[in-house]
Amino acid sequence: MEATLHLSESSHSNELSVSTRSGSTSLRAAEIERRKNEAGDPFFLALKYFSDVEAGTPVIGNDDFERNLVLVEKVAYSQGLSPDAISVMLEFAMSLRTGPSVCSRVLKCLIPATVVPQEAVVRAIAWLGVSRIPISAQVLFIKWVLTVFDMIEAKDQLRAVYGFIFSFVTDENLCPFICHLLYLLTTKESVRVFRVRKLLELQSKLGRQPFLLNLLSLYKVFCPELVTLSVPSRMRSGFRNHISPWKSKLAFVQKRNGTRVSPSNGLTLAIKDHPSSRKRKHYHLEMPALSSAPDKDFQTERSSSGRKLVPLVQLRSFEHLLENMHRIELPAQMGSLLASSVALHYLDCVQEESALLRLNFWLGCALQEEILFCRDGGALQNSDEALQFLNRLLLTQHFLQEGFSSSEAFLYKFLNIWDGCLLRPQIFGLLSNIPVVPSIRIKRLLFEPLMQLYFTSSPFFKCGLLECLNRMLTKWLTWHSVYVLEDDLDISLNSHTFINMSLSGFKDSVKELVHFVGRLATVGLQVESCHSLLLSFILDFYETVCDMFLKYGLPLIVMPPPGIFYPALLATDSVSVDRLAYIMYRYKVNLTSAKSQEKLTEAFHISRQTFREFNNYVVDMVNCLWNSKMFRGGTGVQLNEELLLKSEVAQYWSSFDLVHHPAFMGYAVDFHAKCWPERKVMELTSIKNSKVWDWYLEYVFTQGYDGLRHFVHTNIRQQLPPDSSIMQQHQG
Repeated sequence: MEATLHLSESSHSNELSVSTRSGSTSLRAAEIERRKNEAGDPFFLALKYFSDVEAGTPVIGNDDFERNLVLVEKVAYSQGLSPDAISVMLEFAMSLRTGPSVCSRVLKCLIPATVVPQEAVVRAIAWLGVSRIPISAQVLFIKWVLTVFDMIEAKDQLRAVYGFIFSFVTDENLCPFICHLLYLLTTKESVRVFRVRKLLELQSKLGRQPFLLNLLSLYKVFCPELVTLSVPSRMRSGFRNHISPWKSKLAFVQKRNGTRVSPSNGLTLAIKDHPSSRKRKHYHLEMPALSSAPDKDFQTERSSSGRKLVPLVQLRSFEHLLENMHRIELPAQMGSLLASSVALHYLDCVQEESALLRLNFWLGCALQEEILFCRDGGALQNSDEALQFLNRLLLTQHFLQEGFSSSEAFLYKFLNIWDGCLLRPQIFGLLSNIPVVPSIRIKRLLFEPLMQLYFTSSPFFKCGLLECLNRMLTKWLTWHSVYVLEDDLDISLNSHTFINMSLSGFKDSVKELVHFVGRLATVGLQVESCHSLLLSFILDFYETVCDMFLKYGLPLIVMPPPGIFYPALLATDSVSVDRLAYIMYRYKVNLTSAKSQEKLTEAFHISRQTFREFNNYVVDMVNCLWNSKMFRGGTGVQLNEELLLKSEVAQYWSSFDLVHHPAFMGYAVDFHAKCWPERKVMELTSIKNSKVWDWYLEYVFTQGYDGLRHFVHTNIRQQLPPDSSIMQQHQG
């Protein structure tokens, strides 16, 4: 048995040995075959030529040089260059072995097929300090690095030479591009006092340039104690989207290679097949997927301080996020955060200013370059990329419960050129999320463009705009109730902005918005002949306005204008009248509470004009629905007596009471038929009999008109019919 076992083991060992030898032989054979193929490959020979070319080799009249360079350009523009080819050609271009004349030409053909080796980029940056590269070629190289930044396989070595890169900010030609590159590479460990001083010195020399301010703002986020400069809150977002000679070629290569190039690793360029090449393509509107550096997935890197960093792509759950909350490595492509729920939880929990700053920069470029400055409106309207992009942005803002400053800046510009139809739901959604606008600027930024759209649009656009403004007001009031500081009555409108607004300033902005909607609604009802749907959205807005004091704690009460109150009171549908009654009931509750607050503190005050307006409205409403005194002297709606007589309406003063009002006459007829089924002649005035009146009121209230019930119970003391000899009282 042992001999048999020993023989079996020996046999198995021999088989493994033979298998190993055969495997090694096949690998050597494959390697030999590969070398033979490369030896005969013209492209490989061209790369070998540029790798071995000696310094001082002439270019003019050199047929070998021209033939090899043309071959490399042909492959680069059709298929893209492999990482090894990128390394060889970048080293050749930056070393100036054949002189500076061909440097720019070689740089323009560096189209990566997959990824860019980090070591090649670091070596090329080192050449900036040792060779006499023309300044135009230096600028072109930094632009190339910015273009392919997301394709660089890692960033640790680049961050290690952060100080060397920073030294080039003193060059006025390179400064805008170097600041952009530093912005992408900056970590908290990169912020040093001498660098802040150098940037401030440059700012005093060059002025408040956006590229300097953006880098300083990022420094201030990481180390606010080192940057005492006040960064403008309305600063132009991001860096300029410079013209790049590689973008269109990269897009072509990615499209041709298909799945061999991951969109998340590149610039996320998305090109649709349009019949005309002159139409603008939406290069940045495809949402990048969350990913770590190429070829380094699921690896944990170390920061310069030795702390282990965990890429966001590795986090699969909220629990995993909590475990690694303070050692997260953000992706290079910040737009990918919008497509990950875990990343949004990270933004919401950690409130990392640098991430939000970079995300705002990315959003600003995408919104302004691809939507605002896109002249091909028809193509944009049919663009699935634009629609999906804005929907994702809205979901993100809804999740974070606040908007982005970049989308706010985009809206202020876009509203001036918007036709009111293009991406309407998405634009209304973004508009409702903007933070409070100071009263001195709200008219120019919002009211003027919206007014032009409102008065030249259909009733349905008017309804959509009023709904949008109602959501905007609700969010403003919610922000106030959350961020109010009771000590000094100052509120911070957004946890990620530098804007602080006093309570009086906030009240002025809210009051301006309410008055603006009042003007829109008044004219809109006149133009659209009191459209019932439009009136419904108007009453929605004033249901929010009437409860600002009690529901949101804002010491402000604004009454609706007569152009809204009386059309609602005389509306032909009972729902509008009932909602108006509920709104007046809530106004009374808020005013009563405000009156009691005035007695407790002198700082709180509601205008006497507001109380007078409310009392006048209540008197007119009681006289109309209860006392049958419509159109008579002392009421808000007065008509010429001769005109009323010509109408030949008997007892016109009672035409709008609860019995004869067009909105409730159907209930009166039904009630009369149930009470006196034997009567052949209908006499609605019999409902006003004191024995029947209470039954009729209860009958109307049971139809679901709780607004009327509250209004009657709080404003009318005597529960007697309107024809009673006792004068009806109201608590105005």
